[in-house]
Amino acid sequence: MSVNTMSGYRTEIKALEENLGRVILGKSEAIDVLVVALVAGGSVLMEDMPGVGKTTLAKALAQSIDAKFSRIQFTPDLLPADILGSSIYNPVSGSFTFHPGPIFCNVLLADEINRASPRTQSALLEAMGEMQATIEGMRRPLEAPFMVLATENPVEYHGTYPLPEAQLDRFLIQFDIGYPEPDTEISIFHSQRESHPLDTLEPVVSTETVLNMQREARNVRIDDDVSRYIVDIIGQTRRASDLKLGVSPRGSLMLFRASQAAAYCAGRDYVLPDDVQRLATQVLAHRLVLTPKARYAGVTKNQVIEQIVNETRVPT
Repeated sequence: MSVNTMSGYRTEIKALEENLGRVILGKSEAIDVLVVALVAGGSVLMEDMPGVGKTTLAKALAQSIDAKFSRIQFTPDLLPADILGSSIYNPVSGSFTFHPGPIFCNVLLADEINRASPRTQSALLEAMGEMQATIEGMRRPLEAPFMVLATENPVEYHGTYPLPEAQLDRFLIQFDIGYPEPDTEISIFHSQRESHPLDTLEPVVSTETVLNMQREARNVRIDDDVSRYIVDIIGQTRRASDLKLGVSPRGSLMLFRASQAAAYCAGRDYVLPDDVQRLATQVLAHRLVLTPKARYAGVTKNQVIEQIVNETRVPT
């Protein structure tokens, strides 16, 4: 497939990035990674301080692609049925009618996901992995595109339930937004003086176009030496002395898909090692489990991935 075919939606991708940039100022890197996740068809975990724009970014994405949006505020008393839906008895007809839950949407914001119990968190596993939800024994497919954007607060753990490794492994990418630069923060003051930019945000891409992007991204060429490069990085995580648990085959496939999407968003029909290096930390770090010794020594998962990438031979 030619480069021109692959870059057919480059204008739309740029418009989407610019639209998100109107709402989240000065965070082009976070926006780029989010768009890559969208094109790759994966879900995102945003772990960051309160008030930096995680919820706003999720809403802006849904509005920009004209998608059906649902938000769930995760709390300890939230039940799986509150996410998936349930059947309600109709005394007039004497029958049960299924009422779909908020998961039946295109973009689902799972706000403070770690505040719900593991039982409730697990209601998302099937949806994120298989694009379906089994409810009362019946398989119910979700509408494509489907994307979960989950948020976590990394500074307050009272009353929270850490996400288990099996659920973390379902997220394509984890990233943070971070605090804005001083000049950007001043610009935020003025941009929201009369109203929030989100209030006037218009769609620039349709969900049908997003599906076309996702299909085209799957056709981006990734040569054997680049595939081997991914496998070498993954293999190093399974042998690293600081890690109790390395990256699973699902994680290696996720890095493969994300690299394809990154190349596609850049207008290329082939993956470069640079694409792999750029996304390795965001795609792999949250899948790792540090050894107690490394954790107490202050080693971070990001540091482990960065070291492995630096030490792995790059194909030429």
